[in-house]
Amino acid sequence: MFNFSTQALFGQLLVGLINGSFYAILSLGLAIIFGLLNIVNFSHGALYMMGAFMAYFGLTFLGIGYWPALILSPLIVGVFGVVIEVLLLRRLKGLDHLYGLLLTFGLALIIEGLFRNAYGVSGQSYPVPDLLQGGLNLGFMFLPYYRGWVIVAALTVCFAVWFIIERTKLGAYLRAGTENAAIAQALGINVPMLTTLTYGLGVALAAFAGVLAAPIFQVNPVMGSDIVIVVFAVVVIGGMGSIMGSIISGVSLGIIEGFTRLIYPEASAVVIFVIMAIVLLVRPAGLFGKAA
Repeated sequence: MFNFSTQALFGQLLVGLINGSFYAILSLGLAIIFGLLNIVNFSHGALYMMGAFMAYFGLTFLGIGYWPALILSPLIVGVFGVVIEVLLLRRLKGLDHLYGLLLTFGLALIIEGLFRNAYGVSGQSYPVPDLLQGGLNLGFMFLPYYRGWVIVAALTVCFAVWFIIERTKLGAYLRAGTENAAIAQALGINVPMLTTLTYGLGVALAAFAGVLAAPIFQVNPVMGSDIVIVVFAVVVIGGMGSIMGSIISGVSLGIIEGFTRLIYPEASAVVIFVIMAIVLLVRPAGLFGKAA
């Protein structure tokens, strides 16, 4: 029925894995922030864009290459996120989620507006690092080294963060501070500091994804707004606040989107939202979420 080559099939699988890796790491950051802090962080896309721009600024003005940028950009944007949490988001504690959504949406507009005023909407190129240039001919497809690196790096970071939150004492402190802050503080846990660091971690994950994206997509001020709506859909499908749900849903939906682009390209832009509607009808809390 469908007429496409094996090379096209595996090519779309690769594209789907790459997109799914970005969806996974971005939705993971959103899930951490919502699941542990109950904040709907609509500025996530703008912070993803900031991560890419920090790498671009470092290379252009300071000669800082790709590998140091993978560490420095998330740290810089993470510190920026810490400032946001301390000065702004902390004041909304105990209020309805809508207040946090509106505040972070406003921050996203301000951040994107500042970068658009400086750089317009044209993209800035960022080179692939020398170590990852070229690719490998597998016979049935050509695999660029950098694309393979993005998939491995994103999924490694995702599962490392999941392990820290779900399997370590620090993660237990985070969950305890979220579920009952008063008891956690009585036991000597510094809940406000953990809250701040958790928001910084979620923001740093967005910036890390931005650095990974810089050599693939052009660095431009609207790159975050193009992806954040899809990422929110991924989080809803996986279950708001579900760490593993975000990772699995992100990768799976990226692959589904890639195959849809091959089979019926016109539907590729909406297939994730169609799946979200179906999932919400069947499981309102998401595939891996828990009912309130």
